[in-house]
Amino acid sequence: MAQEVRGVIAPGKDEPVRLETIVIPDPGPGEAVVRIQACGVCHTDLHYKQGGISDDFPFLLGHEAAGVVESVGAGVTDVAPGDFVILNWRAVCGQCRACLRGRPWYCFDTHNARQRMTLAATGQELSPALGIGAFAEKTLVAAGQCTKVDPSVSPAVAGLLGCGVMAGIGAAINTGGVGRGDSVAVIGCGGVGGAAIAGADLAGAAKVIAVDIDDRKLDKARTLGATHTVNSEDTDPVEAIRELTGGFGADVVIEAVGRPETYRQAFYARDLAGTVVLVGVPTPEMKLELPLLDVFGRGGALKSSWYGDCLPSRDFPMLIDLHLQGRLPLDAFVTETVRLDEVEKAFERMHHGDVLRSVVVL
Repeated sequence: MAQEVRGVIAPGKDEPVRLETIVIPDPGPGEAVVRIQACGVCHTDLHYKQGGISDDFPFLLGHEAAGVVESVGAGVTDVAPGDFVILNWRAVCGQCRACLRGRPWYCFDTHNARQRMTLAATGQELSPALGIGAFAEKTLVAAGQCTKVDPSVSPAVAGLLGCGVMAGIGAAINTGGVGRGDSVAVIGCGGVGGAAIAGADLAGAAKVIAVDIDDRKLDKARTLGATHTVNSEDTDPVEAIRELTGGFGADVVIEAVGRPETYRQAFYARDLAGTVVLVGVPTPEMKLELPLLDVFGRGGALKSSWYGDCLPSRDFPMLIDLHLQGRLPLDAFVTETVRLDEVEKAFERMHHGDVLRSVVVL
């Protein structure tokens, strides 16, 4: 039977979020109902609230989540009731041209649950953020969005791999291909940039340069693996990165801001034949202009990172294991834990740069 739970709704553009009773249908074929234990407060949820992603209100917010599978629909074999899972927003299809070429992390036909959750009071259909909607006691997802991991990990930590932390670690390891002895610069040291620093450190980078305008974030970056920090408010980051790399530039520069100005900095701060990785999310009106001769003359690669080019079934269990072994400080990303009814305040603290991650714990 369908069941009623509490969830955090964004009712309209720039309106305060509110806690509402929502209806979760029984899982259909290929679907699962997950009891949420923790969900991170991500900038993407704020973008939904502000109408920056679509106008398909009302939204059921939340997507960086971990919890326990409660029930599954017909045909589901990869997860079962009682499994502890991290939710992902790119359930691979296995059939598209990327999957068939053995590159499922690029899957071009990712999918979500087919049924819709609704408002209990009106029956109005909800749009779940990134196909998840996890600022709720329970949510309905496609079973492929559930990745089973070691249940001994804290849910507040595990859920962060569902979006921002995976995006950052993957930008370094998967997209950027950071390897032992490399020099890496990360521009923008919020949650995603901080995770890119941790990923570069995990991959064995010899030098990890953190760039930001906020000294608090730079201090945090050092605890995540940065060997050097640059405050770009009073220092030219391109010159600073070159100076720290023998005058050459970094092997890999990760742009975690998503602005043309910082992308240009990343482009000119890399070594010849180096790699630039864009993982910061730009807005639709932004344009990039670079001299084509410089693009040609510097060689290397300009890459964009989709969700850290991760394959959840491969990467989530591995990273959780590394965390449990003490080799990946995922808990360092959790600044505070909050209740479901405190999401609006958490958005304010995030907007002011006061937190790396607030996590809703249920």
